[in-house]
Amino acid sequence: MPKMKTNRSAAKRFKLTGTGKLKRNKAYKRHNLAQKSAKQKRNLRKAAITDAANVKTMKKILPYL
Repeated sequence: MPKMKTNRSAAKRFKLTGTGKLKRNKAYKRHNLAQKSAKQKRNLRKAAITDAANVKTMKKILPYL
């Protein structure tokens, strides 16, 4: 069996937590920030856990994570 290839773009965006969950950064923090509230921008700073619906797909494209 040949080695599986990791999707490099996904590897840069996702990290594995100690309990095996996938951690990701939130979207919507690149531009148009003047119209967003301080609370909204503050909450976008925090990392989020990838939802269960996408975990199976992510594990497939990140085989060695």
